[in-house]
Parts: sequence; C-alpha cells; structure tokens
Amino acid sequence: MPKISAGILLYRRRDARIEVFLIHPGGPLWAKKDLGAWSVPKGEPNPREELLEAALREFHEETGFRIAGEAVPLTARQQRSGKVVHVWAVEGECDASLARSNTFSMEWPPGSGRVQQFPENDRAAWFDLAEARRRIWTSQLGFIDELEARLRQRR
Repeated sequence: MPKISAGILLYRRRDARIEVFLIHPGGPLWAKKDLGAWSVPKGEPNPREELLEAALREFHEETGFRIAGEAVPLTARQQRSGKVVHVWAVEGECDASLARSNTFSMEWPPGSGRVQQFPENDRAAWFDLAEARRRIWTSQLGFIDELEARLRQRR
C-alpha cells in the first residue's frame, strides 16, 4: 500500500489574478534548490485520522497558521516516490513572512556525528499561478491546474 500525504492548497484572489501559498523545504539538502522545489504544505496522517483533519493539522505544523473555510477536494495525485497526495483547496489569507514550521533532526554534515536541527520548511510565499507552476514540484502541478480550472468554471 502506498504512503499517503494530505495537504492544503491555500489560495487568494488579488484583483484579476489568483495566488497560491507554497512552502520551500528546509535543511541543507534543499538550501540551493528553488525552481521545482516548492510544495503544497502537506504531511502524513496519523493512524485513524481523517485525511482532511490531517491536511489542516499539517498546514498548521508546517506554517504556524490555522485556516478555516470551505475545503474543496482536488484529485489525488501520485508523486514519483509512489506516495499519493490528497489536497484540498481553501480560499484564505496569511502573511507568508510570519510562517514558522516544526523542525527535524539529521546528521550534518554526513559522517560528522553531529546531529543538527533544521526547519521542516525554511520559506513560504504567495505566487501567481504562472510563477507557482515554475516553483512547485512537477508531481504537484496538477493541483494548480485543477484549481485554476475549477475557479474558471465558477465565473
């Protein structure tokens, strides 16, 4: 059975454009990567946790923000790793400059015996849809495409 993640694609309307909120993974392995490295805030559900509850919890853990609003399920997508990601689109607002994530430990540099703490995500930002497509992991592009299509249908 593949691993599962659940996440929130937060979006907002700015004049005639849509912007989405993405996070950049923290730690030394991602420090110099930008295009194609950003992600929807997401994570693995706890045992017996509903996927939407997990998505909201993970959003809070990875950004420090609690959000509310109608959660619209998007089509689940499989990443290259085989993990299946379930995402809900939620219209909302937050100040990306105030985002704070939980941390993780890893030996760094490798083989040094030194265990260091790093933020799970080191940056958060709002991007218009064109820029978001350049920044997000390729396996998550479909979430942005689907959000855009749904919002156009509502007009």
